[in-house]
This record gives sequence, structure tokens and C-alpha cells, in this order.
Amino acid sequence: MASGPSDKSRGVAVALAAILGPFGAHRFYAGKIGTGVLMACTLGGMGLWYLYDLIVVASGGFRDAEGRLIVRWDPDMANYAATGELPQEILDELDALRREVDELHERVDFTERLLARPREGSPPAGGAGGYRESRD
Repeated sequence: MASGPSDKSRGVAVALAAILGPFGAHRFYAGKIGTGVLMACTLGGMGLWYLYDLIVVASGGFRDAEGRLIVRWDPDMANYAATGELPQEILDELDALRREVDELHERVDFTERLLARPREGSPPAGGAGGYRESRD
């Protein structure tokens, strides 16, 4: 068994298992040709094998032909995780999001201060200054 996660996409495997699972498409994708053919001939073990595989693939417990787990939703992001560097495009987007959150924070803070201030000409808090409503 090989160590480390597979270079196959878990998202693709889940989609294939959900749509073409009875025909073993996810097994062909993972490189398991023999069991893929067997699954196609039995129509997913009359549905039982199909359901089992669908659950295993979706939960991240499915292995490719080399014995590596298919767990990464986007295998291309593995390169960024290994080097610790993100592309400049992602860093720029993150910076823009930070600026937007800062601006939103300033607006909320301003609104809170504005609402906390008593209004001019309004009765003091806690009542209408001794005014009672008459009841008939």
C-alpha cells in the first residue's frame, strides 16, 4: 500500500459514484478496472454494492488502485498545502476581503454609536415623562 492521499479528486469520484455508480464508473476512475467490470456486470451488486460504495466514497474512505485514500476534494490545492505558498491571485482576493470586512466593521461601529445616542427632543428613556394615558 502506498502512503499519502491519492491524486484523484474526491469530488469527481463522488459524482461518478452517484450518477454512474451501478456501472462502476468511480472504480474505473480510481484505477480498479477488474472490480469496475464486475460491478458493471452485476449492476452494482443489484444496488447493494453501489450503495455501499457511494457511502464509502462520500465519507472519504475509498482507495485507488495503489491503495491511497481518495480524500482531497481538489487535488490541485495539494501543491499549495505542501509548499505553504498560495498564488498571488488568492492573496489579492484575501486582502480585498479583509478591506471589505474592515469597512463593514467601521459602518457597524458608527451605527451602534449613532443608535446609542439619545435623540434631541425625545422623551427620556423609561417613560414619557410622567404622562399617563387615560382609560375610558
